[in-house]
Amino acid sequence: MCSYFQEQTKDSVRQIIFSALFSPQGNKADDGRMVLLGKLISMAVAVCRVPVLECAASWLQRTPAIYSVRLARALVDDYCCLVPGSIQTLKQIFSASPRFCCQFITSVTALYDLSSDDLIPPSDLLEIVVSWIFEDPRLILITFLNTPIAANLPIGFLELTPLTGLIRWCVKAPLAYKRKKKASLSNGHLTNKIAKDSATGADKDCHLLYSKLHLSVLQVLMMLQGHLTEKNLYGRLGLVPFDHVVPLVEEINRLSDELNPLNASKEIELALDRLAQALQVAMASGALLCTRDDLRTVCARLPHNNLLQLVISGPVQQATHAALPPGFYPHIHTPPLGYPAHAAHPALPAHPAHPALPAHPVQTFIPGMTFPYRPIR
Repeated sequence: MCSYFQEQTKDSVRQIIFSALFSPQGNKADDGRMVLLGKLISMAVAVCRVPVLECAASWLQRTPAIYSVRLARALVDDYCCLVPGSIQTLKQIFSASPRFCCQFITSVTALYDLSSDDLIPPSDLLEIVVSWIFEDPRLILITFLNTPIAANLPIGFLELTPLTGLIRWCVKAPLAYKRKKKASLSNGHLTNKIAKDSATGADKDCHLLYSKLHLSVLQVLMMLQGHLTEKNLYGRLGLVPFDHVVPLVEEINRLSDELNPLNASKEIELALDRLAQALQVAMASGALLCTRDDLRTVCARLPHNNLLQLVISGPVQQATHAALPPGFYPHIHTPPLGYPAHAAHPALPAHPAHPALPAHPVQTFIPGMTFPYRPIR
């Protein structure tokens, strides 16, 4: 089967046959289809069969998310869990099929939502995702940039980009790993000093990866305004849906309450800092469509965080003068409004004779005229 799809020269025929074979039908045969599909895509990754990976990318985009995450889990089991060292094989498909990589990232971020210790992404998977995105942050926009898009997206399918899932990873990671460590200590799993040191080192490596990932996500968000404008979707399509921000904030609040704030203050602070940065950049770029009032309502129960407080409060709006456009700062040498400018001085006569200089015009005092003061920001 892998050879057939590889040798088929017409992409349209290949896509139609792939869809006919593996599209879920809502019957008992779907389980068999998924098992066969998992083996096919796993083989295509191993032998780098690009046409098969491109078919899989289209399938992931057009299939309900419950099936997409099943395929993602099968690939993670094959390359991150079952065979040690095989992760490099999966890592190398980045240059062969970026479109498949984008859909794979979207699938695994939907699968591993950090809601429990079992749903924290494996370290090998995290390393792959971060290396792909850090090398080229535009990778996660491939599906969005190459797909005809309507303002209203279908419900129950993968999102156009993995942005929401990646933001969830970055924001929840400090709290989720703290919860995992707390559970291990309470269960006595880390009584050995060597085991403790090993776990601490692995967690430190993961935290560095999440920091790199967070930087890449912010860089992608900053690119979005131009792309949304080009597609005439600016202000119409939220690639970071507000409906997904609400449960994220609720999960952060629950985790913060679950962990002892006295023992997890650094983790809570880091999670809230990342949330604030992601919200601010997403709103500024048009990826998140909501108002500051919406954010204030949603974030009201979160622990206090200075950066988040600045974001939900918004910029301080200064009263603008009628004669000046909004946001315009008068030049430092511009005379205050209401005062006449200095008259031009006549040219001085040649030396040595120095006739008396003409007097400067007297500036009129206008009582009750306020000086146009604007605080320095």
